[in-house]
Parts: sequence; C-alpha cells; structure tokens
Amino acid sequence: MPVISVTRLHVRAWRHIPSVLGATLAAAWQARAAPGNLAVSVLSATHDTYWTRTVWQDEASMMTYVHAGVHRRIMGRLLRWCDESSVVHWYDSAAQLPAWDEAHRRLSEQGRHFPPCEPGLPPAFALPRRRFWRELRIR
Repeated sequence: MPVISVTRLHVRAWRHIPSVLGATLAAAWQARAAPGNLAVSVLSATHDTYWTRTVWQDEASMMTYVHAGVHRRIMGRLLRWCDESSVVHWYDSAAQLPAWDEAHRRLSEQGRHFPPCEPGLPPAFALPRRRFWRELRIR
C-alpha cells in the first residue's frame, strides 16, 4: 500500500535560508529519482517555513531514500538550521499527493515534532497557503 510522508521545517535564522532551500530542493530531486517514489511536492509556505509531501510505493522505498544521499546529510544539519521540524507518515490507498489541508491536519494530529509539544496540546502552526509560484511539484 502506498505511503504518504509530510514534513515541515521552520528555519532558525535568515542566514540558514539559502542552505535549507538548496538542501530541500536537492532532497526533492533525490526523492523523485529514487526507486519507489510516485510524487514529490515542495512548498515555501513563508520565507522561513518549508513543507514537503511525498508518495512512495511502500515503506521500504521511503526508508531507503531517507537513509541515503542528500537526505541523509541534511538530517545531520537540521538542528543547526531549524528551530522546529515535524514529520508524519501514513498509508493510503490513493497513490497521490494529499491536499495541503489534509497534510496539515495529519501533521498536527499524528506527527512527530521537535521540539516536542506540551502533552495534550497540538502544535501551533498555520495551514500552509499554496501559491503557484511557491510550490514545486516534481513528477
């Protein structure tokens, strides 16, 4: 069954934006070329917040991507670049990118967050606003 993955990164300081943007785009291209990838989308919701959505044939394909290449190198830099990060994965019979409102809902309700939220309180981040010049879909 296909696996959907959604991430959100909030950049710690303006000086890190070029690095985060470049790394996000490189990771998106890596994902698109990875075996088992069905779709990739990157959204610059604001100047300092980036969202990704990916669809994978299965969890094994997704995990192979996560632990390889550009994505693996980025993971080691996130604490330096970002003051917030969130990720959620779920299985879905539809092998397509979820709408941004669905991605936001899933990330808010089921995601893993850094720093962790107070117990019982959802994270406080806004629904990403899609603007055609700020979203990159790689097919």
